[in-house]
Amino acid sequence: MTVNSDDALQTLQREVQRLLGRCLLRLQQYERLIKAIVTEREISGPAHAIESVRAARMNATAGKTLGTLVGELLGSYLVTNVVDTPAKTSPETPEAHISISFQLQLSDAEFARVENGLKDLVLLRNNLVHHFIDQHDIGTLDGCRGGHDALIAAYTRIDQHVEEVLAWANDMQNLRRASAESVQSDAFRDFVVNGIYPDGTVFWPVAGIVGALREASGELAVEGWTTVETAGRWIVERYPEQKPAKYGCSSWRQVLHDSRLFHLRYFDVGGQRIARYREKERPTTPR
Repeated sequence: MTVNSDDALQTLQREVQRLLGRCLLRLQQYERLIKAIVTEREISGPAHAIESVRAARMNATAGKTLGTLVGELLGSYLVTNVVDTPAKTSPETPEAHISISFQLQLSDAEFARVENGLKDLVLLRNNLVHHFIDQHDIGTLDGCRGGHDALIAAYTRIDQHVEEVLAWANDMQNLRRASAESVQSDAFRDFVVNGIYPDGTVFWPVAGIVGALREASGELAVEGWTTVETAGRWIVERYPEQKPAKYGCSSWRQVLHDSRLFHLRYFDVGGQRIARYREKERPTTPR
């Protein structure tokens, strides 16, 4: 009987070990999904550096515990009673800035259910990782049987949470796909590249035509001043899409005037009145 008992105990112990490993692997899958959602739920930064910003968020998220991740998820991606606030763009922003965020809005009751479920899962994970042997004496048949039943129930709970997070991730993927289509639109390009809002107004500090005027001045300036007519021809040759009409202006001089980023002066050259410009000094930000 002792031999049979020992064999039965070893068989149960191996089964408990298998079930525990299965639970921990499923939890790791769950954590990876949560990390992906936390990383992707919001991306904000200069247009030219958005991929490096995303990579930095991934690195920052990689070492976080499940409890920390759940805390970040609640109230950021999972929200209730959302009040929309329009995005603001500072007039002192020196370059195009992109900010994209995703949220899943829940009713108060659903939010409370999800919040309690997530917190219970964190407790379950901690018990499995740190306290399973304390709670179940796997040196005995009864302890193994109790541990076996507990692990079966734990896996069912973990699996339900994984399926729920998969649904959230799919929702986010659909939103990202829709956002990508928007990003590829002409209207989005006009704002990011040219500083033109959908309503036609222009955010001049990031306007493509302003960048072209600066570049032309860097190539053509004489004693700090650039002839407007010469700069216009230079820009049309190199950046044919950058024309005053694109920005609602009838001339290069109107662009210079309306942007308020350049000095515009008229010089008498051989009896002719010649318009020239130079960039205003940019204000320095105090540290």
